[in-house]
Amino acid sequence: MAERNSFKSGSCELVVLYILKHYGDCYAYQISQYIIRLSGGALSFPEGSLYPAFYKMIDHGYISDYKQQTGKRLVKVYYHIEPAGEKRLEQLLMNYYQITEGIEKILQFDFTRLEENE
Repeated sequence: MAERNSFKSGSCELVVLYILKHYGDCYAYQISQYIIRLSGGALSFPEGSLYPAFYKMIDHGYISDYKQQTGKRLVKVYYHIEPAGEKRLEQLLMNYYQITEGIEKILQFDFTRLEENE
């Protein structure tokens, strides 16, 4: 049984909003490829697993979607970050930095000092 990585699953909304804000409108496959490439392969969200996150963000008004015809028959769905999504991204980034700072403090802590104070 594969181990579930809650760090990874919790980061999906953050990285999708970040990509949309800084790159611009993208379609699902494009976003999944940027995540792999920009993370050096450390993160990957298959295109199909992104859709539940997209639907949730659309329902909350963080992103919107629109269709664009790219060939005679091919239609791609693009995602666009909305002002509410930019605010949500700010919150997620603030939470991310606070949590990673706290974890880093614990991981760098000299526990021999703790024993001296007890």
